[in-house]
Amino acid sequence: MKIAIYGATGMVGSQLVAEALERGDEVTAISRNGTEVPGTTAVAAELNDISTYLKVGKEHDAVVISVPPSRTGGDHQEYLDAFEEITETLIPARLVVVGGAGATEVNGTRLLDMPDFPEMYKAEATTAAAVYDMFTSVSGISWTVVAPAPEIAPGRRTGTYTLGTDSPAGDFVSSQDFAVAILDELHEPKHENRRMTVASEK
Repeated sequence: MKIAIYGATGMVGSQLVAEALERGDEVTAISRNGTEVPGTTAVAAELNDISTYLKVGKEHDAVVISVPPSRTGGDHQEYLDAFEEITETLIPARLVVVGGAGATEVNGTRLLDMPDFPEMYKAEATTAAAVYDMFTSVSGISWTVVAPAPEIAPGRRTGTYTLGTDSPAGDFVSSQDFAVAILDELHEPKHENRRMTVASEK
């Protein structure tokens, strides 16, 4: 499988690259600076570079976007504008977007709307929720938004995990098991045009 990964040098993106290469996939690693990633073809592109997105969408079986909005107080509108264009750009490749746990729900209430949701993560969660909402109203593309458990961090690759749809599948997921779940979904799609949540098994 030919997979293009945006954010290939990040915490999740780097694990996606490692997992894909381990499975024998052909990987294009896309980052802002085009950083060389061993075993991949490196490409420099911003998320809002739609011409590059369209090109890789035609040349790959799947495109994975693992790029969060600004976490340093920057304006999120540019990020939202990029996704608005992405959702309106028809590509033949399967599109998988790494979302946020804050947009998932418990008993119909989004985590970000709960009183105990950490204020420091609220802006990012609100933006991730807006991106997910964009996908729920598109047509003509094959997509999946994948949300981690509320806590995600580097840990151990167990190769096993728990899945959910709109609600968190658990409290924690290692970035390694998160990558395993995403690659499993790419190779054997079960959540086309819907959300998927992932947690490590206890």
